[in-house]
Amino acid sequence: MTNNKKLSSNDLEKNIADLHYAYYEDWVKNFALNLNQIWQDSSAKKFSNPKFHTDSAIVIGRGPSLLKNDHLNILKNSNFKGSIICPDGSLKTVLESGVTPDKFPHFYVVSIEPYERIKILFRDKIIKKYGKKIQGIFPTIASPIVINLARKNGIKINWLHLLFDYKRDQPSFNQISALMVRAKKHTSGLPAIQTGGNAGTSSWFFAWKILKCKRIALIGMNQGWDEDDSLEKILSGSPELAHKIKDSKKLEKMLVKVFNPEFQNYCLLDPIFNFYRNALLEFISRSPKEVSTINATEGGSLFGNRIKCMKFIDFLAKYSR
Repeated sequence: MTNNKKLSSNDLEKNIADLHYAYYEDWVKNFALNLNQIWQDSSAKKFSNPKFHTDSAIVIGRGPSLLKNDHLNILKNSNFKGSIICPDGSLKTVLESGVTPDKFPHFYVVSIEPYERIKILFRDKIIKKYGKKIQGIFPTIASPIVINLARKNGIKINWLHLLFDYKRDQPSFNQISALMVRAKKHTSGLPAIQTGGNAGTSSWFFAWKILKCKRIALIGMNQGWDEDDSLEKILSGSPELAHKIKDSKKLEKMLVKVFNPEFQNYCLLDPIFNFYRNALLEFISRSPKEVSTINATEGGSLFGNRIKCMKFIDFLAKYSR
């Protein structure tokens, strides 16, 4: 196990890209099937209007710190007036905890994957209960089955492009799809966001780039595994990783152990989490200086340049309004 070192960025980027490029034809098919609805639905650009802006936002991932530190219960009982942004994987858990758009009206769910398999994330009855009060942020390459299920449950569909392109033996998909979108209704185009390969990073990007939030707190965004997590747990919890690495001994050699000096904890990073973490750290370092990113997970692997670490209860006490 390596310690506080990055895996080869070139190898990481190639491995992550290959996972997605294998579905290039699905991107195109999804986009084609979505296009008529894209022309009719709202653009996520509407959230650039100041009437949607709040000074602060909380991005809620589904990492182990979320339940370990009782952050959802703390949030539920707070007077936070800012935006709540849920990556799709955490939506059900967040709503079940009592953190709902009834109490927090600036409520968003962000989804970026093009795969039909994530339909399970939008299937629960509690999502249908609150769906009409939730603004959904979806990519033009989302699975139409996922879009239809979210729409059926009342979630408002708002479209954007993902800045993750295919530029090998194919023309630029982003360029072609952007031209087609502008052919009708959205003549000035849709907004585009960086993803960092995951909905959590995309949610952070949405918060500052489109919602124009000055402060973005992260909870449940560990971007890594707990130090005592077993190799079996890591493999079973990451289907993409298990597809590439079936031997736990091989995985052990690829893990990176990182010490977070702010919260005095160790994290284990597999190749995918290492990629996610490095991408988000880079985006944060390049974000405008007036944008403050706060790691309020009270753990995890995010620290360093332009990141302030503090307890979640302290963030709420200082920035609830």
